[in-house]
Amino acid sequence: MPRVVPAVIRSLDILELFLDNARLSAREIAERLGLPRTTVHELLVTLVARSYLISVPGQPVQFRLGMSVLRLGAAFAGQLDLVREAQDVAQDVAAACDEAVHVAVLDGTDVMYVVKVDSTHPVRMVSAVGRRLPAHCTAVGKMLLSSLEPFDLDALVPDRELVGMTPASVTDPVRLRAELERVRVAGVAFDDGESDSAVRCVAAPVREHSGRTVAAMSVSAPIIRWTPDTHDEWTRLVKQGAAALSSRLGFLPPA
Repeated sequence: MPRVVPAVIRSLDILELFLDNARLSAREIAERLGLPRTTVHELLVTLVARSYLISVPGQPVQFRLGMSVLRLGAAFAGQLDLVREAQDVAQDVAAACDEAVHVAVLDGTDVMYVVKVDSTHPVRMVSAVGRRLPAHCTAVGKMLLSSLEPFDLDALVPDRELVGMTPASVTDPVRLRAELERVRVAGVAFDDGESDSAVRCVAAPVREHSGRTVAAMSVSAPIIRWTPDTHDEWTRLVKQGAAALSSRLGFLPPA
């Protein structure tokens, strides 16, 4: 097996300390990593020379992340492809539950499905990539609406009756806002026959590197296969799948 280079490992250990700290001194870095101060000093000089760290102005013994880290992060973000990454993860989730798995994004007051992996059951949900539905009638849509800032949500949810798709659709804006608040707290959204009377869905948020919710993933199944046990299992699977996709997009959950 190829040998890892200790100096590189130590340099990366130093950089990773700044994931939870805006600035650190050489003494703090040496103490946290258990390294000799002379070793830390040499590594810091190298990292500063390559702009991975910079000295805090006016406090030369304090350090913070430099522009090279930002350039690497921007290059990584630019290589990401939501649809490609989502397709891989959605296939894994669908294989685990054998139900339809969707990934959708918000487009105005609608959601648009960008990924679909179908189940193998003869009775299945009718949907397609590129299909648009009113966001407030779907689990993915409610998940995405719940992530908006109040000003942006106000622009999409007017103070008047909304158009429903089934008798179960939430069309009262006051009731919808209350439900979105519950979704925001719970981190999971449900569609109980609100877009299709014969189908139930559960959705979880997909976040990119900054923590912003950029999509939602759902598991959808006919009501005839939706039981208390499958409810719990599919909720767990969609949360795991959304977290896995978020990780692929560079999101690091808070410690």
